Amino acid sequence: MTLFKTLIFTILVPGTVTVLIPRWLLSTEHTTPTEAIHYLGLVPILMGAAIYLWCAWDFATFGKGTPAPIDAPKKLVVRGLYRITRNPMYVGIGLILIGEAVLFASFALLAYIIAFALLVQLFVTFYEEPTLRRQFGDAYQNYCAAVPRWILRFNNGSASWRKNRNDKT
Repeated sequence: MTLFKTLIFTILVPGTVTVLIPRWLLSTEHTTPTEAIHYLGLVPILMGAAIYLWCAWDFATFGKGTPAPIDAPKKLVVRGLYRITRNPMYVGIGLILIGEAVLFASFALLAYIIAFALLVQLFVTFYEEPTLRRQFGDAYQNYCAAVPRWILRFNNGSASWRKNRNDKT
């Protein structure tokens, strides 16, 4: 059931952010990929989709919840891509949007990416992180100390975080 709820959320929220809104913005620009270089935008689109789907899978199977704030994971997810950044789903969605901006050579999508990044930063800072601190306490605090919010770090975090966490993977 959790996977089904994750699928519904993915269609409604990331689907709106990465498909409906960009389509609406592109309808005002009348842009289509015309040069071969624009097709390089497919690379970040595919990477972003893979990142989002991997993280949604981890939320549903390990965390026993969905990406939706009203049905969040019951366990703190600190595996997979969550070992190199605390917000890989947002990074994945951002990559999809960057790819779309390149694919369609769209300044409107570029402006949308900036607005998206600002809104996500505010949401993460003022809602998501305080909520996770209350829900998971010291485990989340240790995780925050070891894993960056946005900038990818590939050293698997600090030894103290790995020693104190509940996830053995």
